[in-house]
Amino acid sequence: MSNDLDSKARASLASAAKERILILDGAMGTMIQRHKLEEDDYRGDQFADWHCDVQGNNDLLVLTQPDLIYQIHCDYLDAGADIIETNTFNATTIAMADYDMEDISRDINVAAAKLAKKAAQQYSLKTPDKPRYVAGVLGPTNRTASISPDVNDPGKRNVTFDELVKAYSESTEALIEGGADLIMLETIFDTLNAKAAAFAVEQTFEKVGKTLPVMVSGTITDASGRTLSGQTAEAFYYSMRHIKPFSFGLNCALGPDLLRQYVDEVATISECLISAHPNAGLPNEFGEYDMEGPEMAEHIKEWAVSGLVNIVGGCCGSTPEHISDIANAVAGIKPRQVPAFEPKMRLSGLEPFVH
Repeated sequence: MSNDLDSKARASLASAAKERILILDGAMGTMIQRHKLEEDDYRGDQFADWHCDVQGNNDLLVLTQPDLIYQIHCDYLDAGADIIETNTFNATTIAMADYDMEDISRDINVAAAKLAKKAAQQYSLKTPDKPRYVAGVLGPTNRTASISPDVNDPGKRNVTFDELVKAYSESTEALIEGGADLIMLETIFDTLNAKAAAFAVEQTFEKVGKTLPVMVSGTITDASGRTLSGQTAEAFYYSMRHIKPFSFGLNCALGPDLLRQYVDEVATISECLISAHPNAGLPNEFGEYDMEGPEMAEHIKEWAVSGLVNIVGGCCGSTPEHISDIANAVAGIKPRQVPAFEPKMRLSGLEPFVH
């Protein structure tokens, strides 16, 4: 029965994506920062005697401050989000090592998915014609498989492919157990990390006997138009195309004004849905984001009118106010049409191949 329900949910999601531009939620960290939590807030009763500081471990809050995280999910659903992301950006065993909490990683992922699912189901009941979905987030980890952490030793690595696969597999299984409807590989800066994540996800699907749609979202780190591991947006797409993702897109690092050309780049060639959730501009000298919702929405509306996107939302600095403005701006605009042909790799300086 569960597999049948999963199939119906996926069909509903795919059908909705054909009819309208879907709305992703906004930043979780930005919303958490509004509450100005202290060390004791992060610890809660469960980790009151933990042997090291845990302030800043936002993912832990699904265990110690579940009501707060649940309310943030509800705020984004109220703003019009179709898809909300689990609070698990750093919940792999690799990232949790910073707090000596590797053994708690699984509990965090399960709890995060359950919290988001509870909110999504509540709002789905309110709007049966607009079901809401949970994207189980697999963040990039704080280590890179492609780049040396030591400038004096180019061959040095601080994580292996197999270590990444193991960590991502554990998180994926926990997210599925908690009720995630999709899996999102998010804020990818190293394609080899992303390949490990994709491999882990596929292995986990086989293990648990369930397949979910997979969203892939990379990050262009600066005006060079490349990921941290050196790929253009186009090259990154072709590196991940083999997993046949539900959607492919870009998020973080840049605001919508600077990200637009790279969204256009992948929209031209992608054989799947295109997603984009940019930052609310670039951070100012205080590390804060100044782009307001109306300005952000104006940019993203132009993307929609230009036929570039299927799923839009916000990353760092964005709030439910931003998401509400974006949702209103793209309402009624047809989503990007996925091309029926198979695009060919473009060569630098040459026109696309003719079919």
